[in-house]
Amino acid sequence: MVAVAVLAAGKGTRMKSDLPKVLHPLAGKPMVERVIRSVQGLPVERLLVVVGHGAAQVKQALAHLSGVEFVEQSPLLGTGHAVQQLIPYLQDFTGDLLVLNGDVPLLRPHTLAQLVATHEQGQYGVTLLTALLPDPTGYGRVICDGQFQVSAIIEDRDCTPAQRQNQRVNAGIYCFRWPQLREVLPRLTTANQQQEYYLTDTVQWLRPARAVDILDVAEILGINDRKQLATATQLLYQRWRDEWMRRGVTMIDPLSITLEDEVELAPDVILEPQTHLRGRTVVGAGSHIGPGCWLENSQIGHDVRIMYSVITNSTVQSNCQVGPFAHIREQTEVGVHCRVGNFVEIKKTQVGNDSRVAHLSYLGDAQLGAQVNVGAGTITANFDGRDKHPTVIGEGSKLGANSVLVAPVTLGAGVTVAAGSVVTEDVPNDALVIARARQVVKPHWRPPYLRHQEHEPSP
Repeated sequence: MVAVAVLAAGKGTRMKSDLPKVLHPLAGKPMVERVIRSVQGLPVERLLVVVGHGAAQVKQALAHLSGVEFVEQSPLLGTGHAVQQLIPYLQDFTGDLLVLNGDVPLLRPHTLAQLVATHEQGQYGVTLLTALLPDPTGYGRVICDGQFQVSAIIEDRDCTPAQRQNQRVNAGIYCFRWPQLREVLPRLTTANQQQEYYLTDTVQWLRPARAVDILDVAEILGINDRKQLATATQLLYQRWRDEWMRRGVTMIDPLSITLEDEVELAPDVILEPQTHLRGRTVVGAGSHIGPGCWLENSQIGHDVRIMYSVITNSTVQSNCQVGPFAHIREQTEVGVHCRVGNFVEIKKTQVGNDSRVAHLSYLGDAQLGAQVNVGAGTITANFDGRDKHPTVIGEGSKLGANSVLVAPVTLGAGVTVAAGSVVTEDVPNDALVIARARQVVKPHWRPPYLRHQEHEPSP
């Protein structure tokens, strides 16, 4: 049995922000949520988040996650004090406690799984994650023998010259035998420069103690300011890009492409430069996305071509062409073999199979049947100033250029709308609708101010 404690009470003053540090977004999610997600796959019985500064905001931000318990720390007196607050919550718990930091969000699940497995197999009092750094300046040194048995953790400022040559540092991630830790936590004191209770001080009383070196030291990067946040974001993006390229996705200029962890890409997808995929976006095999695209929480079928376009919360089915400069948003569904072209905006609309909206159009709250052709400049006037209204266009209909369909309105199947028409009434099947003023031509006409100009004397 494993309980997890995430320490998320700090102020984070170096972020220069009113937002608690652990809530700053990291590749689309608060960094503390990324920490919580790193324990996926572990046999977690309890998940406790220690909150302090901005506690109400942190609780609200994590409210959508099931099974999270919150523990208040006040005042903020260090990491040892934070873990002391767990004692009333874990009175009857007899398993292991995994302690994570809310500002160390790059740990991989398999790294934590290895830490917990090593701890349980060796029946250690404490197992701590360590790293070998080329320049360990500023880090606490972990003193251990050739079997990784830890004898001490010494802060950098307290090291002797010989101890400073030790490159093994403490990553601040621990797995404790909780009953043992609970017994020694009351022995912590504030007899140090910071006048805080240090969790590291417990290691001297917990035996045996074991170090586990991490292979990728980037995983233990802590975030204290905006620069480190940007570095961590790029590391995550690179991690995910590498994984998708290993799975058969082509990225023309990987460093210019960003994608989040819930994105799903099929083999033979091609991503052009400056393409950004967000949320739960799925792209089917053989689709070619970009350059210059933003796709968010959208499903894209196979063999779709999208250029310089934005698609959010929508579906584009297979064998479609989108863009350049199209905007598809909010519950739009585009059927198979469709064309959504230049400077087209579509919102909350169903576009039937084999339909074309080639350029310079707006469709909102509409339902189009199959094989509809929407001429350039056509719009559905869906808003009356207070409410949105639907437009229905039957299959096989053709809308002439510069048409306006004033909703609510229904066009039957096989309807042709003459160019320039403003349609305000329903149209039956197989009809031509012409809704515009008759053209009038007045020959030899001039505006009033020019009519007598030729008869006026020259100045």
